[in-house]
Amino acid sequence: MKFHKITLQKYRALQKALAPTISAASSTSTTSTPTVDVPPTWRAHGGRTQEKHADRDLFFDVLSSTSSKREAKSYLSRFKTPNVPLQKKLVDRKVDNKEIQRGQINGVNLGCLFLPARAVDSSPVFSQSAVPEKFVDVAIEPLHVALVALKSPQSIDDNTLEGIGLTLSQLAKLGLSCVVVIDPQDEQLAKSSTRDALKWRLEVLGQADRVVAAIDSHGGKGARRLDSIIGFSPMADTGALTIKVRGSARVIHPNLLLKPLRRGIIPVITPIGYTTAGQKAVGVYANEVILALTREFAGISQNSGVEEDLSQMIGKLQLAQKHVSLDRIILLDPYGGIPSTTKSKPSHVFINLEQEYEGIREDLLRSREGIVENDRRNVNASGSSPSPSRQSNRLSQFAETETACLSTEIPVDGRASTDISIKAHLDSLQLVRDALAILPPSSSALLTTPQEAARSTQHSTTFAEPGVGTRPFRNPLIHNLLTDKPIFSSSLPRTRLSPSANSSSPSPSPATFIKRGMPLTIIPDPRLTPWHPPTPSQPPLRLSDPRIDLPRLIHLIEDSFSRPLNAQHYLNRIAHSLAGIIIAGSYEGAAILTWETPPDLPSSLIPGSPAHSARLVPYLDKFAVLRRSQGAGGVADIVFSAMVRDCFPRGVVWRSRRNNPVNKWYFERARGTWKIPVQEGAQGWTMFWTTEGVSGERFRDYERVCRSVGTSWADGGKVLD
Repeated sequence: MKFHKITLQKYRALQKALAPTISAASSTSTTSTPTVDVPPTWRAHGGRTQEKHADRDLFFDVLSSTSSKREAKSYLSRFKTPNVPLQKKLVDRKVDNKEIQRGQINGVNLGCLFLPARAVDSSPVFSQSAVPEKFVDVAIEPLHVALVALKSPQSIDDNTLEGIGLTLSQLAKLGLSCVVVIDPQDEQLAKSSTRDALKWRLEVLGQADRVVAAIDSHGGKGARRLDSIIGFSPMADTGALTIKVRGSARVIHPNLLLKPLRRGIIPVITPIGYTTAGQKAVGVYANEVILALTREFAGISQNSGVEEDLSQMIGKLQLAQKHVSLDRIILLDPYGGIPSTTKSKPSHVFINLEQEYEGIREDLLRSREGIVENDRRNVNASGSSPSPSRQSNRLSQFAETETACLSTEIPVDGRASTDISIKAHLDSLQLVRDALAILPPSSSALLTTPQEAARSTQHSTTFAEPGVGTRPFRNPLIHNLLTDKPIFSSSLPRTRLSPSANSSSPSPSPATFIKRGMPLTIIPDPRLTPWHPPTPSQPPLRLSDPRIDLPRLIHLIEDSFSRPLNAQHYLNRIAHSLAGIIIAGSYEGAAILTWETPPDLPSSLIPGSPAHSARLVPYLDKFAVLRRSQGAGGVADIVFSAMVRDCFPRGVVWRSRRNNPVNKWYFERARGTWKIPVQEGAQGWTMFWTTEGVSGERFRDYERVCRSVGTSWADGGKVLD
């Protein structure tokens, strides 16, 4: 009963907070808005009751997705309709109003001669010219849009499609207007004979109508299939361009797209374009349609180019972003998110394109080439059985598992399906990179399966049991809209992501959240110089290194901890123990790591010897994130993941004061913790580590280091570190 009461209070609070947003998105904008022709079943079986159930499901999804007060405030600040006063008309007067009120003009008292008469001012005036008026500018809330690519809709059953329609309707109620692009993933049929091309177009239109019907079945403003808005003109390959400001597809009737969006209607667009010469209907790659829509929403016209003045282009972009904000690129792909070739995680939870794009792409290409080569050898040697190396390839196993549950319309042959799945992931990764390159840094992309997008908290009877706690299933699209984060943090270890061994619950959704992100600088680069304990012949790394901007680093530390740093004392303390530094973006986050020597080491251990190096402790000395970046943008996850994955993959230890609010975040990412017993004159610390199997002498070294490391604050240590 207590849990029910708390949940009900939270539900009512969120309902009150989100009521203006949902009512604004659900109400009719103008009296001239055409009504949507909803299915007869909606009216016959009590549409009002179904709408109440849909709203209830929406609020439960919101309750399960909003994990913190900060995230709820961030969502409301991004999607809340501004309180704008009514426009006031101010008529220009040649005479100063203050002088009129005093009854004086040029110092002469004229009584009430020039005072305004209320009856005259409020009555119509005959005038050949318009009365000059001034209008107060009203800030217009931009239209928040998400581009949703529905891949292989012919392989999706009706129940799943209705679930996707419900989710898209809920996103619209939460302030995110969706534009659905049908991607049948068989464009080659459209390039074949006239008869096959016509059949292909009819099938694509039929799939679009299925999507429209699925969205309309949940009431609201519904959806509408839009034809004749995509133009097509063949052009030279632009693959060498970093930012694709031009393409073969373009939006030729933007008003036909924006008007339904303004009215709350979800447009459904097919990959059918019309040639410039002859207006012939041709099949267009769905990725080109998505890029054309992205350019249109970003304010980049087809005629924009090098010859256009830079200031004019910037002005157009800023004006377009004031009216339309493309916040999400959502790919609903049967193959799910981008798989990972590492043993730590089966798929990428979060991708920082600035840092990880090239590496992930190379991994996928190597896996694809290795699969093709292994299959060729198997065919030549034994006919069809896969090789042991093929069986040990984690990416191959992942792809085969993903394709095993697909319908027969997608090839499920082992070799063909694996190659097709990797190619699909490469195409999705390239599409997201090209789209986010022309969007603001705040825009992002989400890759997940149609089945995951169709799920709802109320409709799911299973509960995921990750190591961090027991929580009901969360819809990845709604969760991402409310928090701007993936469902699971990318810095969590795999043991926190997978269910317990004796649980029958399914694994977390294979969704991948992608942002343009920020560059990551690691000094020294672990790919070139792995981080090992220092040797006497090795020159020590110092924070005064020219590759490090020391003043910005000090500002970052002081801003993150809200305390002044005794810079010289700190530099002296880590002068001979600095292992390396990780810097995120323009010093938005950083981690300073050291090799600490445990106190009271035997004198027989010679510094630099293998025995002495084995006792050195990899220590996280400072972990700092700018206050404006804390809890948003994934800065902390990016730095922490680089630390445990690239710099200290065998483990690292750190400490934190016991009442530090960040400890909850640390607990979820550490393999072990220990509350150090408080001794006389000592401070209360909690020790964390990511090393496996810490015990005995290693554990005592960790504890002694965490006890002995001194502080370098300029405020005299009045507040715990």
